Amino acid sequence: MKKKYFGTDGIRGRVGEFPITPDFFLRLGYAVGKVLLTSDWQLTADKRPTILIGKDTRISGYMLESALEAGFSAAGVDVLLSGPLPTPAVAYLVRALRIQAGAVISASHNPFDDNGIKFFSSEGSKLPDSMELQIEAELELPIKTAPSAKLGRVHRLKDAEGRYIEFCKSTFPNQLDLRGWRIVVDCANGADYQVAGHVMHELGADVVTIHANPDGFNINYECGATHIKTLQSAVLQHSADFGIAVDGDGDRVLMVSKEGMVYDGDSLAYIIARHRQQRGVLQGGVVGTLMTNLAVEQAFGRLGIPFARANVGDRYVSELLQQNDWYLGAENSGHIICRDKHTTGDGIISALQVLCALRETGLTFSDWMRDVSFFPQRLINVKVSRDFDFQNDRIVAACKNEAEQVLGRDGRILLRASGTEPLIRVMVEGKEPQQIEYWAEKIAGTIQQQAAVSTVGH
Repeated sequence: MKKKYFGTDGIRGRVGEFPITPDFFLRLGYAVGKVLLTSDWQLTADKRPTILIGKDTRISGYMLESALEAGFSAAGVDVLLSGPLPTPAVAYLVRALRIQAGAVISASHNPFDDNGIKFFSSEGSKLPDSMELQIEAELELPIKTAPSAKLGRVHRLKDAEGRYIEFCKSTFPNQLDLRGWRIVVDCANGADYQVAGHVMHELGADVVTIHANPDGFNINYECGATHIKTLQSAVLQHSADFGIAVDGDGDRVLMVSKEGMVYDGDSLAYIIARHRQQRGVLQGGVVGTLMTNLAVEQAFGRLGIPFARANVGDRYVSELLQQNDWYLGAENSGHIICRDKHTTGDGIISALQVLCALRETGLTFSDWMRDVSFFPQRLINVKVSRDFDFQNDRIVAACKNEAEQVLGRDGRILLRASGTEPLIRVMVEGKEPQQIEYWAEKIAGTIQQQAAVSTVGH
């Protein structure tokens, strides 16, 4: 069955436009609560399930949190409120507190006037499709408030940030510290503003924290992992050894060297994998996505490290890791999953794994990446009508096949529909910049032309 509300990473959209409205969040809280009450997550017949609600720093979080809280209570589910907290912190605390589920009100790296929600199971992992379909089915039914004696209670969780800080520090080797290093941490004016800098400071680093003053409107605005130039400038300005940038909800990370060079999720995962291989603790291979640079895949091949591609989205990376029983996966956008450290992507913990490799070996970023020459990629977004079926268009397919023959083994072409917008994303990758530019433009033009023909035909 096709899902109506849930996308690849929960539910997301513009605040005030359906479904990111208080009335929908009230119904959603009730629906999730009813599913919790009827699922195996309930521990005993006489004990109500408990769900932890976290959020990022968007102004709309207050409104949506209140609505969601009311829905859970009406269903008869107890609620813990953490206040602003990174997404991976909620995933951790659900497990640590032995409760039944977690919810994060966030639109991740999107601007402040978007928001959304994602859920975690009692194991700290994203909900399976089957559970999301159950919730959507419940959403179609009317709300029947539980009797007063069975309404859920709401409590505030004390020192949620402190608990998570200690967890993050525990993933860094006890015999190592960060003393002698100056690190600039860009918190994106988001959920990590009370966490990321403290973790690095308590491990001994001289920390310069930037964009840690959220006002409800400035989350991700010209800062964080989606606007990395700000961090590059700050690293050079403060003569720092490294820079770390997270996004608004703290589940992705990019890093910057002291020279101001940017290292994305592909590079950081490569460093972690090589370091673990050297130590004999890699445990299988590495999962990337359809967007992972071909040069990284080839570099893993030279090292004898198995590599597999998942669909774009950290939940698909996580699913393939579990399927293969591997422990390291990443998206080039900065979602990095270290399954031996956490159940989900975590910007701080991923950065610590990289810093561990640098500290333990004395090697620099450029030392680790010397054998990898990234292929240029050209990405074009083509606006189309929602009903345009590019996958079954023969002219588009012929153009793509022609390009693949020209590029050969040292090139890749990826065409995929956006999960949230009426767009076809065209990605062409190869060794020759002019060649990939030509084919990207040609394929994009062909899609645009065929989409127009399809629209006229209808």
